[in-house]
Amino acid sequence: MDSVLFQAFIYLAAAVIAVPISKKLGLGSVLGYLIAGVIIGPVVGLVGSETSDLQHFAEFGVVMMLFIVGLELEPRALWAMRNKLLGLGGLQVLVTVCLIAAGAMLLGQQWQIALAVGMVLALSSTAIVLQTLNEKGLMKSDGGQSCFSVLLFQDIAVIPMLAVIPLLAIPELAGVTNFHTGDGHGGDLDIMQDMVGWQVTLLTVSAVAFVVVVGHFLTRPVFRFIANSGLREIFTAAALLLVIGIALLMILVGLSPALGTFLAGVVLATSEYRHELESNIEPFKGLLLGLFFITVGAGVDFAVLVDNLGTVLALTIAVMFIKALVLYMLAVLFKIRGADRWLLVLGLAQAGEFGFVLISFCLQSYALPPELASILLLVVALSMLLTPALFIFLENVVQPRMIDAQTRDDDDITEQGMVIIAGHGRFGQVINRLLLSNGYKTVVLDRHADMVDTMRAFKVKSFYGDAARPDLLHAAGLQTAKLLVVAIDDQENALQLIAHARRERPDIHIIARAFDRRHVFRLYQSGTTDIVRETFDSALRSGRYALEALGMHPYDAEKAVTMYAEEDFKGVRKLARVYNPDVNPADNPEYVQLALEIQAELDRAMSGETQARHDHSEKNWQPPGNTDI
Repeated sequence: MDSVLFQAFIYLAAAVIAVPISKKLGLGSVLGYLIAGVIIGPVVGLVGSETSDLQHFAEFGVVMMLFIVGLELEPRALWAMRNKLLGLGGLQVLVTVCLIAAGAMLLGQQWQIALAVGMVLALSSTAIVLQTLNEKGLMKSDGGQSCFSVLLFQDIAVIPMLAVIPLLAIPELAGVTNFHTGDGHGGDLDIMQDMVGWQVTLLTVSAVAFVVVVGHFLTRPVFRFIANSGLREIFTAAALLLVIGIALLMILVGLSPALGTFLAGVVLATSEYRHELESNIEPFKGLLLGLFFITVGAGVDFAVLVDNLGTVLALTIAVMFIKALVLYMLAVLFKIRGADRWLLVLGLAQAGEFGFVLISFCLQSYALPPELASILLLVVALSMLLTPALFIFLENVVQPRMIDAQTRDDDDITEQGMVIIAGHGRFGQVINRLLLSNGYKTVVLDRHADMVDTMRAFKVKSFYGDAARPDLLHAAGLQTAKLLVVAIDDQENALQLIAHARRERPDIHIIARAFDRRHVFRLYQSGTTDIVRETFDSALRSGRYALEALGMHPYDAEKAVTMYAEEDFKGVRKLARVYNPDVNPADNPEYVQLALEIQAELDRAMSGETQARHDHSEKNWQPPGNTDI
């Protein structure tokens, strides 16, 4: 069947089946899409020649993704990235092009072909890398921001590459080039083909200025007018119109549509409609990106791959090695350390989707022979297929070893205090400041060297080391301390630390931070005195605000929240006695029965409190002030 509906059914079914399974196995969604494409394309043959055309349509997902990325970047943040954007990104493109071109010339290629190959393979996959960074929550890390800077510069670099490629034309190829993939950049829509240099420059600058001016001044009243209509689907249509219109404008003037929409997103980053635009574009972006990944997998030509398997594998490994080597040297130069360095190196070692565009453009410009273009297409696709596996390797092998192989020796702990605080992150530092401001001496242990050095710069005394190590804990004064605060986010380490402290000092008061209710149960069982769930108190405060917003008197709201907290506290202690960490609570009959009884007690207590709601006999009570910052 060749109908559009059948093809749509095949692509959607492949995604719906493969991606959840891939996520469940810890492989990530991108690898799931790629595997789905390989299965329905080369393996089973359910899709065929339409894949290439569909891929150019699906590339619009990259355009939408960069628009959304731009929405999350204010111009000031972009300006702050300028050193990495121009330095790290610029050097990566320049050095990689030169090295790959040199390698191609050593293999016997003409310098024009070698330079074209270098430009094709120097770029990385914006779609795969940004999608994976967002999924794994790495986008805000130093390594994630470095990756983004390089990818953004690469998107900008596509523009001069498209200008240089026609200059690399080899006349001998004009009579033999019969290979065509579609250029993905507008083809006949390019109105700059017959313009001279100054006209091209003027038109390019005018297009960019138009995007900035329209984005800053015109979009707000337009979106305000549409929002006032109350028709959500029209707002969605307007958001799509904005993205498509800017992409079309960029294509008309020969610029990258992804770059244009990114710029529009940055301009709109301070708009009050930013979140609405993001929520409306996000579903389309996700579907098109997924479709793009599927088409990459489906577009693998197994016939060419089998005939040139050794060559393709060798070139793919060589390209990824060269790019990784360049990225590693640049990471050292720009002082990117630890796991962030390896995130940059492994995350950007692949070729990218713009490689398909450049290969097509090289063929049209007679800068690449068709046989080499076919092999390069496989190298680009195979490197993209390997990228999710590199992220898995990074997450499961490299990062744990980076943590375990700390080169810095533990500090000699020269002080002891009344309070030992294990962990000085966002949780522990608040406790430490409160205790210090009230005159209590503390000893802080933290296993993150950067955190310790930062705290010392602000004159906060802290020591580098793992508090779970008994010798460090004793050196910090475990035998004489009155209080141990466990604020580390490693649950197993925290339990091990508490168990040791309780064995050595049965009388010490232990306060511990808990991630969730199950962690609470394990902390109680290990001997913790007081347990604070990370989000429980803030959730209670939010609940009190909600009750007041619904019209409840502040006194009644505070009383209801206090009673709820007391009942929950008693219930958690009861449940901790029957909790079995090896059994899912839903499969533990004793736990389920007790939980139902506790819920019934809570309902009765809250019902009795409601009946006494209007008893304001506590005349001296005053509602607490708002202490939110």
